[in-house]
Amino acid sequence: MIPIADDAPTRRPAFLNWLLIAACAVVFGWELSLGRAMDAAIAVLGFTPASFFHPHAEVGLPGYVTVPGWATIFTAMFLHGGVLHIGGNMLYLWIFGRHIEDAMGHLRYLVFYLASGIAAALTFAYMDPASHAPMIGASGAISGVLAAYVLLFPRARVTVIVPLGIIFYPFAISAVWVIGFWFILQLVSVLMNEGAHTDIAWWAHIGGFVFGLLSTPFFKSRQFQLFGRHRVGPWG
Repeated sequence: MIPIADDAPTRRPAFLNWLLIAACAVVFGWELSLGRAMDAAIAVLGFTPASFFHPHAEVGLPGYVTVPGWATIFTAMFLHGGVLHIGGNMLYLWIFGRHIEDAMGHLRYLVFYLASGIAAALTFAYMDPASHAPMIGASGAISGVLAAYVLLFPRARVTVIVPLGIIFYPFAISAVWVIGFWFILQLVSVLMNEGAHTDIAWWAHIGGFVFGLLSTPFFKSRQFQLFGRHRVGPWG
């Protein structure tokens, strides 16, 4: 299922969410401008558990930067490995993030977003501390956003499309089912890929999501209630 829209209302423009999307787009444009050096930049600026657990170790890209291992927690959140990678992440951030910014306020949303990304990276590092594979992407932070959305707008209608061959069939379904299906997919992927090399940091998604579930009650504004937008029936 690919979400393309939702019906949850917002009270104010989510300019910070747009800034996050713009920042990822600008960084991705910079990555593309590097040409063959793009992979080297990802190796330096991506989050690598092995470097993180050696805080005095620094890695550098000749002619560009020298980055301490801990700092890559933040730089990795704005890097992406390809058009589909950034396109999927920014689609989720655009649909769901604006409502969480509205529910938390601009500053608290920024702190929540970055904290979710940190929790995702630390979960990834804890599960494979010796890994030298760089983790990149905003998906860990966006996982926290998804958790906040399912707590605050579980019955909002999310329009999704389901590819059926060459036909894309759209329909609306409650957010709790869309995000619940997404989270189950992360758990299944962890179990299926246990001990195997994978290009997707499934544990980071789970870590960001769990952090979002636990912390959303402390970040949301008082005007927003948990488990709001009551509707009848699982399909909205």
